[in-house]
Amino acid sequence: MTTPAPSKIHYRKKARELELTYSDGQTHCLPVEYLRVYSPSAEVRGHNPSQAVLQVGKQHVGLQNIEPVGRYAVKLHFDDGHDSGLYSWEYLHDLIENRDAYWADYLRRLEEAGASREPLGIEIKQL
Repeated sequence: MTTPAPSKIHYRKKARELELTYSDGQTHCLPVEYLRVYSPSAEVRGHNPSQAVLQVGKQHVGLQNIEPVGRYAVKLHFDDGHDSGLYSWEYLHDLIENRDAYWADYLRRLEEAGASREPLGIEIKQL
């Protein structure tokens, strides 16, 4: 059985959430910070678990664009410049289903690293 594609994807800018609506009426909202720290990109996940890079300071990250990729995924363009991960329908479903466990694991890893969700300073963007 294949994972269904969302029938609607909406960015709730003020809340910094990605709202996914499915044809069966279910709606799920995923925080952009969660999507960013669990990006499926090699830059974040590495090519195996030992190469994963803990994402820190992403609490206030937002989205600049959502780009469809065929009929199987979306590419999210984050306002911190990250845009190299493809979020397949299967991967988004996994993030929905395991949100509590994944988030608890992320917070645990931050604590172990002595790191924070808060940005370290003021980011200056090049024009």
